[in-house]
Amino acid sequence: MKNLIILISLVLVSCSAKPNKEKETEIANLTEVKEDVKIIVAANQTAEYLDLLKGKKVGVVANQTSVIFKGDTHVHLVDSLVSLDVDVTKVFAPEHGFRGKADAGEHVEDGIDATTGLPIISLYGANRKPSHEHLKGLDVMLFDIQDVGVRFYTYISTLHNVMEVCAELNIPLIVLDRPNPNGHYIDGPMLKEEAKSFVGMHPVPTVYGMTIGEYGKMINGEKWLENGIQCDLTVIPLKNYTHNSEYDLPILPSPNLPNAQSINLYPSLCFFEGTNVSAGRGTEMQFQIFGSPFLAKDSFDFSFTPKPNFGAKHPKHEGEVCFGRDLRTYKKLSSLNLEWLIESYAQTADKEKFFNKFFLKLAGTKELQQQIEAGLSSEEIQLSWQNDLTFFKEVRKMYVLY
Repeated sequence: MKNLIILISLVLVSCSAKPNKEKETEIANLTEVKEDVKIIVAANQTAEYLDLLKGKKVGVVANQTSVIFKGDTHVHLVDSLVSLDVDVTKVFAPEHGFRGKADAGEHVEDGIDATTGLPIISLYGANRKPSHEHLKGLDVMLFDIQDVGVRFYTYISTLHNVMEVCAELNIPLIVLDRPNPNGHYIDGPMLKEEAKSFVGMHPVPTVYGMTIGEYGKMINGEKWLENGIQCDLTVIPLKNYTHNSEYDLPILPSPNLPNAQSINLYPSLCFFEGTNVSAGRGTEMQFQIFGSPFLAKDSFDFSFTPKPNFGAKHPKHEGEVCFGRDLRTYKKLSSLNLEWLIESYAQTADKEKFFNKFFLKLAGTKELQQQIEAGLSSEEIQLSWQNDLTFFKEVRKMYVLY
């Protein structure tokens, strides 16, 4: 970092006396140096939050992504806090569990962490929201989970519920921020009231372009908690991050998002979860392929057969040959792709059986299904939500940190 500061100083001094072309070259080189600066997640910045925890009884909302990086290795945040004599008394786990091994939607039980002996309270089992009894005796809550920036990815719903009970009990909440791998764009229909659920709690588009810390600020600021209450929220920000920063997640955020390609395609392909088309669960290509037994092999040049595996004990169309598309080498998306969904609906054997009830919750509005059934093009559909996106982007400006 010291070398970077020196380099910046030298460039600024020398630029004033050089021709414009040389200035442009050196500024371009400086930009390259800046881009090489490593993003530092909030969890790594222990000096920024340790004093807020010392001498207090602490609850931690965490999963397998809640780590402190040390070179090529990492240590779990909870293990680090315990080693630093922070009085962690309870751990709260979201969907997929504390170690991230449960299937999507799978009921997760309470338990005991084998490493620390701490009690683990599931927030994706009997309770989606911690009870007042769960937080009894705690002085502060700490939240650290890697999100992927998509409305129906449930970690932001868990954040909402934790914020709400913290506000009800006047317990401060600290969010350790992490990058959003889909933070470079904003797109999709806004969630309407009729579609509200745990996979969509707030009036935001499918892809909202905010880190989880920024999103927490928006929940608070827009008074989306019950009765408009607000949480005593502190966000520990990232260092060296912008919303256009490239960031490949070093740890799987959930069992069926195995790599950067799946995370980038997830906002577009997850709509298939509300149809009779598989998005690759039960293969090693989750959210990088799609297909169905109800699509003709003459029109779709790729096939796969879902089988039970890690993250999908009972995958859709288990044991059946599915015909579809292989998107493992598809270009990086900076907007939603609706073409695959529209094409699949147009080609399916029985259109009456294409959509299921879950599609409304994923889409966030009944209009998207109606538009596809009416034969609208991708361009026409995306044009229909532009006014909502313009409004959302203005609201978003009040809460962004980067």
